[in-house]
Amino acid sequence: MVTAEFSGIRVCPARGCHLPVVSPVSAAIDTADMRSAGRERLSLALMDARNYTLQLLSRFEQAYGPRLRTVAVPEAVPPLWLAGHVGWLAEYWIARNPQRALGPRCPRDAVRLASIEPQADAWFDPFLVGPQERWSLDLPDAEGLRAYLLETLETTLELLENTPDQDDALYFFRMALFHEDLRCEELVTLAQGLGLGLGVPLPPGAAVRPPLSLPATRWTLGWPDRGFALDIERGPEAVAVPEFEIDAQAVTWAQYVEFIADGGYDRQELWHPQGWTWLQAQPEGRRAPRHVEQIGVASGSVLQTVFGKPARMGGSQPVMHVGWWEADAFARWAGRRLPTEAEWEIAAEQAARRGFRWGDVREWTAGTLRPFEGFAADAWAPQAELDAQALFGQARVQRGASFATRSRMKHPRARGWGLPGRDEGFVGFRTCAV
Repeated sequence: MVTAEFSGIRVCPARGCHLPVVSPVSAAIDTADMRSAGRERLSLALMDARNYTLQLLSRFEQAYGPRLRTVAVPEAVPPLWLAGHVGWLAEYWIARNPQRALGPRCPRDAVRLASIEPQADAWFDPFLVGPQERWSLDLPDAEGLRAYLLETLETTLELLENTPDQDDALYFFRMALFHEDLRCEELVTLAQGLGLGLGVPLPPGAAVRPPLSLPATRWTLGWPDRGFALDIERGPEAVAVPEFEIDAQAVTWAQYVEFIADGGYDRQELWHPQGWTWLQAQPEGRRAPRHVEQIGVASGSVLQTVFGKPARMGGSQPVMHVGWWEADAFARWAGRRLPTEAEWEIAAEQAARRGFRWGDVREWTAGTLRPFEGFAADAWAPQAELDAQALFGQARVQRGASFATRSRMKHPRARGWGLPGRDEGFVGFRTCAV
């Protein structure tokens, strides 16, 4: 195993390899076209992503010790497991996969080589260890995990260097980057749940602009053929979209406080029946989004705990940590509705110059999660726990990105999802005219 140092150079003395630290703001590797990046940019981005994972892991270690013995967080996984799973998935589908050149056509049950870590499958394969078991696993400490993460990255980069610049050949390398960026956002979300300070800046407030009107159109949903995309993002699927009006920005705290002040959490008629049931089941009589400690109804001020410290949220900042049920209730109260996926995507693609603002928080949309036409499941997705099929018709779709999302992950066609009661993420919403 290798060792890790947090300095300008990461050293791998096992093979004398030096992995340079890549700036997380480098324009070359932090743009949305990284899903179709070639070998050279992809190599830099993979180093950057792993460096960020290691930095986050270090912050957890400073707070909780080398074993990262945090309290168990409901519906989350331990930080050690999450970071180790990142390295394991990349190794499993790249270094251990002789058929990786097949790209998306590679079967799930393809023969695998042995891992560099004999216990890797027992620790990090989600088919072998369920979510509840992960909090009690005897995982390696942070130092051992850093070693595993660095050596698996070194192997990935060596293999990438000899890989043709072709979509199928690069498919799993792009997947590894996408997956690591997504899991790092999950680590930031976990830090919020644990109250761990990370120094991540919150989105600034912005002047509220009037809603935008967009004409009727025929729109094609789904990611283009070139480059990497999740199975749930791939199309194409053509839909007819009538003329619509949509908010120029996500709902702000000032707007949401009006909903609270008008008894929004006490008026059953505003809530979907299942949403009302969810609300009544919340502890301590929930009357605001998660992590909100105080609401000044008269002043419109909001005190929300952010990474362990109370923060006064500005009235023009986007509301966050809301579940779909809350977003839907607000929209009913306002005499509006949540946007469809197509409406949100059209506005993001076509109305940016007219003031459509997104990227501060992920945003709930109206419909339930479903596949686009011609859906074909990714073989690797269940092992990354990005398998959406089990939640078709139950989960709600999120669009956009949050302040915790890497810039290269931000694209109007990206899809996220969550059950309607999930509110631990940096998620908000906007509305449309009925």
